[in-house]
Amino acid sequence: MSSTNNQNGAEKNGEPMAAKPLSMGQQILDKGAQMLQSFKPINQMSQHACTFALYSHDMTRQIETHHFITRVNQDFLQAAVYDTDDSSGRLIGIEYIVSDDIFEKLPPEEQKLWHSHAYEVKSGLWVHPRMPDMIVMPELKNLAKTYGKFWCTWQTDRGDKLPLGLPSLMMSPQAEGDGVVNPELVKKRDDNYKISKDDLMKSRMEIPEPEWINPMADYWRQHKKCFEVDVESIEINTQTNYS
Repeated sequence: MSSTNNQNGAEKNGEPMAAKPLSMGQQILDKGAQMLQSFKPINQMSQHACTFALYSHDMTRQIETHHFITRVNQDFLQAAVYDTDDSSGRLIGIEYIVSDDIFEKLPPEEQKLWHSHAYEVKSGLWVHPRMPDMIVMPELKNLAKTYGKFWCTWQTDRGDKLPLGLPSLMMSPQAEGDGVVNPELVKKRDDNYKISKDDLMKSRMEIPEPEWINPMADYWRQHKKCFEVDVESIEINTQTNYS
């Protein structure tokens, strides 16, 4: 991990060529694949959550995120993260979510990469669009006690036309300091779904506060440091040859 950001924006890496429209042959192939192939992993997605995330290396950069979630078991969820929930949505990353029981068993060096969800849920920032809170309340109570690890692989907020550079570790919103989400960003989301973060926060007062939020999560809050991926050149392992 590195504490400096060496990634350049798309404008510095060169714009990709203009995308060509889908040919008729490609459209026929795609339709045939939809009818004949199995999409079992995707079909297991059972939740859509909308929330916000902050780049750990630059928390002034904040984005709205849409998580399409699969529950693997009671203690583990996985999510494909998009920048919008419409048909033009771009896959910008992945998030893994674990229960507090699982998180406490992780080594400390691993725990540093994760963030808590308690404030995000109780404050009304984490929502399940078009689902009444009374229906998703049991899930919200579970999520408030979980931890997430979110890697962003496509920084569309800086204008990248392709997934450029290295993955970025993302953090969850918090109640103070650098973790506070820009109110204008929240208002835009709320207006889109005709909801109110403040009203949701009031309705979620009954969600219990976790008895313990491990201080190794949300590492920046305690240590004022963040993590960023860097590339290291190493020798190729050539000891095994199957030819």
